[in-house]
Amino acid sequence: MNKLINIFVLDDDPFTLKLLGRTLAKLGYGRVSCFERGDAALAAYEIPGCIPDVILLDLNMPSMDGIEFVRHLAERCFIGALILVSGEGERMLEATNKLIHTHRLSVLGTIRKPPTLAMLSAVLDKWSPHIVSKPFAASIPYDAETVDAAIVKGELINYYQPKVAVATGKIIGVETLVRWQHPLDGLVLPDLFIPVAETSGQINKLTRVVLKEALSQSKVWQEEGFSLQVAVNVSMDDLADVSFADFVAAEAKGLQPQSLMLEITEGRLIQNLSTVLDVCARLHLRKFRLSIDDFGTGHSSFVQLHDLPFDELKIAKMFTHHAWHDARLRAIFKSSLNLALQLGMEAVAEGVENADDWAFLRTTQCHIAQGYFIGQPMPAAALPGWMDEWQYRMKQQ
Repeated sequence: MNKLINIFVLDDDPFTLKLLGRTLAKLGYGRVSCFERGDAALAAYEIPGCIPDVILLDLNMPSMDGIEFVRHLAERCFIGALILVSGEGERMLEATNKLIHTHRLSVLGTIRKPPTLAMLSAVLDKWSPHIVSKPFAASIPYDAETVDAAIVKGELINYYQPKVAVATGKIIGVETLVRWQHPLDGLVLPDLFIPVAETSGQINKLTRVVLKEALSQSKVWQEEGFSLQVAVNVSMDDLADVSFADFVAAEAKGLQPQSLMLEITEGRLIQNLSTVLDVCARLHLRKFRLSIDDFGTGHSSFVQLHDLPFDELKIAKMFTHHAWHDARLRAIFKSSLNLALQLGMEAVAEGVENADDWAFLRTTQCHIAQGYFIGQPMPAAALPGWMDEWQYRMKQQ
């Protein structure tokens, strides 16, 4: 850890403020500024050369509390890291951590009051200039015309993330995740261009390109002897197009319809219910499978479950990751799983990020899992190598 970094300490309690200042000095940090008020810290922040690398922040303060202070940091595109020093309860700290992440700010950790030298040292040792996330404002802006040109020029490429059976570890399919192979910027993730396509009315064109390529790849795998179900994300805008079912049927010719899973995102309200019901019913009649994606995170989840003929329910990453040790997450996960089981649907757990997540899943009745512990999104050519590696890992368990 670089002892020359600039540290702000913000706490309304003079005793805690002195304690933190002295402890930081004992640890060898010389550039430490202490503030009892948020407005004073913000005023110092504006002085050229004084922007902090790390801020130790109390939450419960008069005049300007820690939550408001975080909002001001986000407005200033703060690129340093925060350490929460608080006596608040776990639920409040969890909510604050989530808020900070939604502002795209970095959190090194949380220290319970009263802070000790060992606590501070352990958290500060995590700091590195490389861990700081760039604020969203610094992301490369792409306009609708540029995204449309990328679609037309064939610059979009598909990556595939494995889905495996929880009970056996056997690979049963993949989820298609689009990337943009930008000629100058390299591989661009979908967060930077999918929203543009949605707001500019290009999402239907984009979905069809992705779907067509995914089905073409599915046919290649079929010829090579791999029996894999391929999942493709579709939006409500896609389902609001009455020609969509016929397009899917035409592109999937030569494949078993059950080998295609259409994952329907629920991040927006259904605007044209009759057309969506029409398209989904026709897809279901033709034996294509439908999945409700990121269940519980969008609009009208239960209404959609009632109205649309879903075969699969995907439990969102935020409810799977850490459910093994977080009682509230575990309750939400199990409720979602039980709902899927009672409705006769297959349940998929997204966000299996580590061995603990995987071990927890194997104690449940969840059918399918995906996440970075199992396999990251990869080009189609990398899948056979991943299969060999995954089978080896399963044999070691």
